[in-house]
Amino acid sequence: MAVPQPLPLTALHASHAGTWLRDANGNTRGLSKGEAIMAAADTPALMLNAPLIATRLGYPDLSGLDLLELFAFVYPARFCVPTPKGLADALGLAEPESDDAVPAMLQLAAGAILEQCEAEDWAQRDGAWSSLQSLTKLRWPWAQILAPHIRKPDRTERWLFAKLPEWEDVAERPQPAQIEISSSAIEAQLDHLTGDDAERRQGQRDYAKAAGKVFAPRGKQDQPHVLLAQAGTGIGKTLGYLAPASLWASGARGTVWVSTFTKNLQRQLRSESRRAWPEKRADGSQPVVVRKGRENYLCLLNLEDALQGGFGGRPAILAQLVARWASFTRDGDMIGGDLPGWLGTLFRKRGITALTDQRGECVYAGCPHYRKCFIERSTRASAQADLVIANHALVMVNAARGRDHAQRPSRIIFDEGHHVMQAADSTFAAALTGQETIELRRWIIGPERKSKGRRRGLAARLADVASYDDAGEKAVEEAVEAAQALPSDGWVQRLNDNEPWGPVESLLAAVRALTYARDESGGQEAGYGIETEAAQLPGNFVELAGEAQSALAAIRHPLVKLAVRLEAIIEDAPDWLDGQGRARIEGARHSMAWRIDMLAAWESLLDRMGGPGDPEFVDWLSVERSEAREFDIGIHRRWLDPMKPFAKVVLEPSHGVMLTSATLTDRGANGDDWDSAVAASGAPHIEVEPQLSSAESPFDYSNNAEVLIVTDIKRGDLPALAGGYARMIEAAGGGVLGLFTAIKRLRAVHGRIADRLARGGLPLFAQHVDPIDTGTLVDIFRDDPRASLLGTDALRDGVDVPGESLRCVVMEGVPWPKPSILHRARRAAANEAAGGGGAYDDRMIRARLAQAFGRLIRSKDDKGHFVVLSAAFPSRLLSAFPRGTPVIRLTLDEALQRVAEGVSGKQATPPEPEITLDEDSIPF
Repeated sequence: MAVPQPLPLTALHASHAGTWLRDANGNTRGLSKGEAIMAAADTPALMLNAPLIATRLGYPDLSGLDLLELFAFVYPARFCVPTPKGLADALGLAEPESDDAVPAMLQLAAGAILEQCEAEDWAQRDGAWSSLQSLTKLRWPWAQILAPHIRKPDRTERWLFAKLPEWEDVAERPQPAQIEISSSAIEAQLDHLTGDDAERRQGQRDYAKAAGKVFAPRGKQDQPHVLLAQAGTGIGKTLGYLAPASLWASGARGTVWVSTFTKNLQRQLRSESRRAWPEKRADGSQPVVVRKGRENYLCLLNLEDALQGGFGGRPAILAQLVARWASFTRDGDMIGGDLPGWLGTLFRKRGITALTDQRGECVYAGCPHYRKCFIERSTRASAQADLVIANHALVMVNAARGRDHAQRPSRIIFDEGHHVMQAADSTFAAALTGQETIELRRWIIGPERKSKGRRRGLAARLADVASYDDAGEKAVEEAVEAAQALPSDGWVQRLNDNEPWGPVESLLAAVRALTYARDESGGQEAGYGIETEAAQLPGNFVELAGEAQSALAAIRHPLVKLAVRLEAIIEDAPDWLDGQGRARIEGARHSMAWRIDMLAAWESLLDRMGGPGDPEFVDWLSVERSEAREFDIGIHRRWLDPMKPFAKVVLEPSHGVMLTSATLTDRGANGDDWDSAVAASGAPHIEVEPQLSSAESPFDYSNNAEVLIVTDIKRGDLPALAGGYARMIEAAGGGVLGLFTAIKRLRAVHGRIADRLARGGLPLFAQHVDPIDTGTLVDIFRDDPRASLLGTDALRDGVDVPGESLRCVVMEGVPWPKPSILHRARRAAANEAAGGGGAYDDRMIRARLAQAFGRLIRSKDDKGHFVVLSAAFPSRLLSAFPRGTPVIRLTLDEALQRVAEGVSGKQATPPEPEITLDEDSIPF
């Protein structure tokens, strides 16, 4: 391949190790942050990830020629790791050997990308010239540079909305056949999926046969087959359950739903499923569909609005780049799909979310792009699919209020099953907050004053219905009038000024005052959110709750009437109601139904204020804050046991459900605790006895891993904690995943050690510090074996980095549960069970430790250390780690020596004392 000509423009690079500038003549020099800012302000400079460079220079207004924006234009729907190394790899260039070589590589990369625009084989040429004309008008910095390299097409390019394909309606799939799958057939299918050369693992075979039992015909109504299957890391559970799932889907002509908690596993599942299903069937339909919530997909109506003036400035440039991507995307998935996760973060404001359907305002068939809608295409494809890959929240919402009862999941595999309770807790919650009520107001009333956007109120969405049906028109008018009582723009400031307007704002003002008066969490001084239980409420508060309840009821009643009128119109359709009009009314009925349910839940919540508590629920008041800035206020309700509604809504209507995970059970002093796993499955609430299955990990933890508990870093000693992290990363040579329980400490540690590590050639990235989304941070970490990454809960559960890139996990301490009102209530309820509230906390902590440890060993060749920088580590929690794993309490210096040697497990000679976990001797 010919070496591209570098683009002769100034190039700037800043890392924690320093700042370098290369001029157009090829001279590179180091300079101070102030000099770099002056140079960039004087002449637009080439840079990679401008927001990240701005953060490192301490100058948020920095702008320039960002190569990531150029890459997104020239290679839409193609990902690259947004680092100098990642960009070089994506373009086939030599990686820069040091930070001072990066500016030269940026000039070379810019030249390579521009040369691609002139190549005859440029696959993404379609639409580029037209898009560039729009970007030129928006004064995109790259526009004038790109213009000479992109030739004008011979014929006018079609507009995006004209060239997107339309989906087609097909006949409904009949109900699946009732079939039995034999064990021998499952084993044969597993052999086919794993391949002829694969090692035959008995644990995987037993697991697959157990999974096949959930596909047997159901014997009684509301009595599904339920399987709890624990599969240690490395068992191969994905292919283990896909083997019977693919056999059942093929033989029964039905749909299996596999539900995950993380986007990473969704991507992995999509890849693994290609072993069982082709990309497309002979008729062009998709046998496997990835399905997500509406808020994940590009809304074409929002995009059109943005392209036609709804966005201005930098967000308008983002909209043009998204339009380029929309021409080439596989499925329109903006969050975790083929839109690079870093694209939205380049534009700082929430431009990506503004292009999705965040508010549930979809007008369905009333939308001019309805027949091309990515969301509708995904929904229809999933109805015909053999396998639907979804997430826990979507499966629960679809079961609770899916538009088509016939298409609700009936055979479900919950992978990452240890998160099902957490997802149910959120799904079946009620929250009467300022943000929720203002969104309801917007949905009913539509745009107010000078607000921009395409928001349309009920009257606009149902104008034709209102003109035809007097009762429906009156119901719309009553709902719009009643919705005036809901909070409007500026409500937070009005509450701060003690000038609430309307009954709901007055209630929120009382919530705010009472929460500040009663909170004892210490969050007020720290700037965190605060809360207090909804108990012993004063009389004026109860009175305000009653007035707000009446105001909400006044909104719900006309909506109920309107829903009845819409149903009547559907049943006795007028002549003017065509197919699209019917679909639009059905969509309005669906979105109205769940808002009616939400209003009813709010009314029920307020009705309880001042009265005796409902033992099934936990209620509390909160003021949500970020760095002392208030952004939401409200009243919350959670089920004490969220698996109770889960059992009724998800389990009971299903025919077969499997919950599987590497950490489904807690392992205490008496071995695997299946009782708590069964209780957490929801099965006892429908009187179903679940089947149990367990398969041990095949990994040799005793020789490939060890747990090091550092005993000489005092709790609360931030300098010592930061020093421990820095020295551990240096000893490991990078490849460290650092886990924190508090964002404040994470930021403090990162600020103390990032420069020091960078000077040693060890880049450090961090959640809540670097302006990069979490998924991209993990991609950066995976791509560079010398990089390290600091993060919180999202990294403890959602990281899959096998190989050299992750060889050491460091936790700052024991992940104790947050002492919230909800946790207190559930802990109190657990006091009545065996072991009491202490056992409840221990189960939660061991689960977190097990998940964190699970990041370390992802393949049979992985080796590494799991380090806890805290002497206060109770021995009773050590059973969280796999049996046979050496556990050593030692000083920091001793731990550093073991990590630096890169040898772990029993093959190394440990200092005393060592604890080796086995089934018969669990320490307390």
